[in-house]
Amino acid sequence: MRWSDLQNSWVINEQVTESEIPIYPINSSGNQKVWQYGVDRVRADLTEFKVKLQGDSYEVYKKKRINLSGILPRTWWDNPLYSARDNGTAAITDIFGDKQAFSFPKSVHAVSDSLKVSGVGKESIILDYFAGSGTTGHAVINLNREDEGKRKYILVEMGEYFDTVTKPRIQKVIYSKDWRDGKPLGRQGISHCFKYLRLESYEDTLNNLSLARTAQQELALGGSAQFREGYLLRYMLDVESRASLFDVARFRNPFACYIDVTRQNERTPTRVDLVETFNYLIGLVVEGQYISGKHIRVVTGQTLKGEKTLIIWRNQDEVDNAALNEWLQKSGYNPRDREFDRIYVNGDNHLENLRRDDETWKVTLIEEEFSKRMG
Repeated sequence: MRWSDLQNSWVINEQVTESEIPIYPINSSGNQKVWQYGVDRVRADLTEFKVKLQGDSYEVYKKKRINLSGILPRTWWDNPLYSARDNGTAAITDIFGDKQAFSFPKSVHAVSDSLKVSGVGKESIILDYFAGSGTTGHAVINLNREDEGKRKYILVEMGEYFDTVTKPRIQKVIYSKDWRDGKPLGRQGISHCFKYLRLESYEDTLNNLSLARTAQQELALGGSAQFREGYLLRYMLDVESRASLFDVARFRNPFACYIDVTRQNERTPTRVDLVETFNYLIGLVVEGQYISGKHIRVVTGQTLKGEKTLIIWRNQDEVDNAALNEWLQKSGYNPRDREFDRIYVNGDNHLENLRRDDETWKVTLIEEEFSKRMG
């Protein structure tokens, strides 16, 4: 059909058969409009369109897709689904059976549409610095359910409710799409894996400082009141707490490293994952890791500079240097070959070493590298 200004109406260009019904571009208010898509474009992909009977007339609809390039949002979003009270608090109540679990959470629908507007692709990474109850993670999981996407999320949260709301919410919405009164209404789960880690805080560091003053230091401090005052103000914390900030003894058995963490006014010994921490410190893209026996853990990967890296962690109380050399021979690792550009090992060892082109050594002590990067 075509529009005729002379007749002020649509004119059909072809003969209408008995099995065909003309549909005019008239909206639900009865106003004349124009077709958004041309004949050729519609014919090229008919699966994107459908016709529905609305009352006494038919209307044409095009399927809505997530726009990977982003869409322009309206100035005012008035969709009832965006209500934090009705679809934020209600969602928490359905998932946990308790509306008091978290105060004023956002609507997962509002976050989902915000992500669509921002143009996230199927393999985008979404970062939320203020995760709260985990609505952003929930929204990403829902989007992946809709189109089988592989989006990832990074959530950051410092509130104590992380353990009681944020993490359990993610676990629950992975297990089931719909919940009511804290119970799943079905088992429409999604294939999913997430890692969470707790960063050592400034307060944790202060709580684990211990001051140690040698006899020589004490003698020097007793000689001059002025020197003592300057030392206390400028050097005491740095000098006397240095051993507790970086204690080499922790690396003797890196799988049993603990610091005291204060939570709810109670100090609790908490294990530190030195292996994971070191991966981050050197910027390692991990390609593989495995546990050999009970006392050796191996990590392989590549740094951001492109260095192929091998990291060997051992409990030195169980694996001495002779046992380490024997394990290397059985495992097929040879420090002198070209399989790896850099090899890290904890504890003094007798491994053969090579000087690299940049005048650094191929085999490096983990303790030395750790101390340098932490400093």
